[in-house]
Amino acid sequence: QVQLVESGGGLVQPGGSLRLSCAASGRTFSRDVMGWFRQAPGKERDFVAGISRSGSSTTYADSVKGRFTISRDNAKNTVYLQMNSLKPEDTAVYYCAADRNLVITNIPGEYDSWGQGTQVTVSS
Repeated sequence: QVQLVESGGGLVQPGGSLRLSCAASGRTFSRDVMGWFRQAPGKERDFVAGISRSGSSTTYADSVKGRFTISRDNAKNTVYLQMNSLKPEDTAVYYCAADRNLVITNIPGEYDSWGQGTQVTVSS
């Protein structure tokens, strides 16, 4: 498994922006597909975005398309989630996850490593 540590969460007003980071250690980062998920209170953990090993391919949940951008820096062993035009319904704990499979998946059970999560609250 890989160790993942998220950062960058916080309180932001509607329409604002945040950038989440996830630092990885413990195995070769460039061999992992990376994903971001989120979980609101009382709800299931939902896929937000995923990125391929090289960073050349990304995929997003419909709810965040055009507002969120996932990226990675393999030299820094870090994956990012830039979140713009935030809405109250984006409020959740955000998790990054690593997957040794070859393709991006939106299924939480396919990821073998998870961070501890970072809280994002969108409120005026």
